[in-house]
Amino acid sequence: MSSALFETAIAAFDRANAEDPNKEIYQGKEYPKELLYGMRMNAWLEKLRPAAPEFLRLAARAQHLRRWEIPRAQYPMDRAGYLKWRTGLYDFHAEKAGSILAEAGYDEAVIQKVQALLRKQNLKTNPDMQLLEDVICLVFLENYFADFSKQHDEEKMVLIIQKTWKKMSDEGHQAALQIPMSLTAAALVQKALKNA
Repeated sequence: MSSALFETAIAAFDRANAEDPNKEIYQGKEYPKELLYGMRMNAWLEKLRPAAPEFLRLAARAQHLRRWEIPRAQYPMDRAGYLKWRTGLYDFHAEKAGSILAEAGYDEAVIQKVQALLRKQNLKTNPDMQLLEDVICLVFLENYFADFSKQHDEEKMVLIIQKTWKKMSDEGHQAALQIPMSLTAAALVQKALKNA
């Protein structure tokens, strides 16, 4: 059962992400990109853990909250720049989510749990963080991997798959192997796992 606070917060997250100027067509309908991403996150979380605690469902929906406000191009286009961008995003999403959750009426304990997940704290020791990471990886593999693979050469894609795989649990691996993929995408995954 979802609480009234939860419904209020989710609606606020969705309103914030509905302002994304970037659009994506899904099943014939146009969506703001990060609004659709949040919906996909919750859909995968529901598949893996229908009884996930409320704070985890909130963190899933807020994962890319207003991400377009901090574009990758603001940072140097190298590995160090990428890592600095990602770390900056973790804090940005946590702060934005915290403000929305406080306004919705959540107490500090819930807000801190959501923010810790958005900052990716204790990935290897917190089962909730691991579950959220699985969801992130599954959303990527199901919805963004095929297009992403067209932008990069095979060697880079193999490395990306291997890094993604290392972030996931055994449960995440099993779910990933059930995702329908094109022959090209499936071949890349098989090559990556064979050489991991």
